[in-house]
Amino acid sequence: MSKLKEFTTQAARPLPVVVLADVSGSMGVEGKIQSLNLAMREMIDAFKDESDLRAEIHVSVITFGGKASVHLPLRRASEASWSDLGANGGTPMGSAFELARTLVEDRNTVPGRAYRPTLILVSDGQPTDEWKLQLDALLKSERGGKAFRMALAIGPDADHAVLQEFLANPEARVYRADEARQIRKFFQLVTMSVSARSRSANPNVAAPAVDPNGGWDL
Repeated sequence: MSKLKEFTTQAARPLPVVVLADVSGSMGVEGKIQSLNLAMREMIDAFKDESDLRAEIHVSVITFGGKASVHLPLRRASEASWSDLGANGGTPMGSAFELARTLVEDRNTVPGRAYRPTLILVSDGQPTDEWKLQLDALLKSERGGKAFRMALAIGPDADHAVLQEFLANPEARVYRADEARQIRKFFQLVTMSVSARSRSANPNVAAPAVDPNGGWDL
């Protein structure tokens, strides 16, 4: 390891990005899961190219389909390796909220020096488990409540009300993907927003999610 790279690794503060991804059975149709896999791979690859003395992007993926589980444990994006997701089962979103809260509040996983995390919720359906108490606990937790949050509703059956509650801001936008290809566009938007934060003078301040192509239909 070069002295410059060693200094960068030691000095940079973690900037956690946690994706909560719906992989229920309905995600297996119309190319949704394939598009999600491609979008996740592209996002992680883009994060690997980001290098800044202030912030080092870390990424984790929590999936919920049949059950909620950590598909990709939180780690430096430069060290992350993506394995494709399959689609199966119901939509235990509440369990995913609980896993996300546990992850971001774990000081061994996310040290105190870390920047505010980004939480991204992607779903094409409605929760099939108890979710209100779990979401409330996430939003009231120290880091979960301060996290930057983005949400994507995939298709007409997605519960926009739940996604809006996740954002906890009536003025915040729930993005919409009516077609599988739009999933990639959403994650390109996420990538730009997180990358802009990592390069900013203060990564704890939200970077605007601006569409450089002037009007993605999301």
